[in-house]
Amino acid sequence: MTPKTSDTEPSGDLASPQGAALKVNTVSAQDIKDSLKAGVADFLACPVMSGFFGLFYAVFGLVFAWCLIWLGKVWMIIPAIVGFPLVAPFAAAGLYEMSRRLQNGEQFGWSDILTVMANQRKREMGWMAFVTLFIFWVWVYQVRLWLAIILQNASFSDFGGFLNTVFFTPEGWTFLAIGTCIGAGLSAGLFSVTVVAMPLLLDRETNFVSAMLTSIRVVTENPVVMLGWAAIISVTMLLSLIPAFLGLIFTLPILGHTTWHLYQRAVPPAED
Repeated sequence: MTPKTSDTEPSGDLASPQGAALKVNTVSAQDIKDSLKAGVADFLACPVMSGFFGLFYAVFGLVFAWCLIWLGKVWMIIPAIVGFPLVAPFAAAGLYEMSRRLQNGEQFGWSDILTVMANQRKREMGWMAFVTLFIFWVWVYQVRLWLAIILQNASFSDFGGFLNTVFFTPEGWTFLAIGTCIGAGLSAGLFSVTVVAMPLLLDRETNFVSAMLTSIRVVTENPVVMLGWAAIISVTMLLSLIPAFLGLIFTLPILGHTTWHLYQRAVPPAED
């Protein structure tokens, strides 16, 4: 693949021919396996730099949870933790750039990666960040809505009381069932529009609408394989949150690097 310069301005045309000409490959379970191997290899090639992004994400999660407790918003802790992985694709932008440079045999340092990440605010990835955060906001808002409807008479004086109400009362089970169904739908939608869109926007000069449509095509043309990849991401991320978010130091970088390599297999290079 021919590397692109990171500071080139996007065309901003939603009918961009670059986006319209993108092709989508058929991917297999072997592609996911090979991408995971490549992702682990990238992590091992730059463990400190890769781990930094995972550490930053983990620390942010801990601070976020602490702020909710401090503000007395204990009901938000579970939806925030469950929805936290939704913003992971945007957080992995630096990891995509690292994998791109490693793949091309380029030398790079901290300033190179951080500069590329900073430059994304001038490009289409900023719009993808808006889409991601908007869906996360919808997730939190719908949890609050169903909490008010179903558990309106419950009192949450502390986090333990909230857990007891949610997991050990009939109303709590109803709340969990509805929240799980809605959350699964939101997660599936966000996964479909971002699974290759984020690395695609970093790699090529195209617009975010074309990137999302390409990502949706990858999912719809490879539903079983991409569902398996979504399950791997979801289970890995949620398990990583259990030990005080610390598992993210390792799993987020590996999944980020893997996503880059899967994107490479799913979306072939543009023809000259």
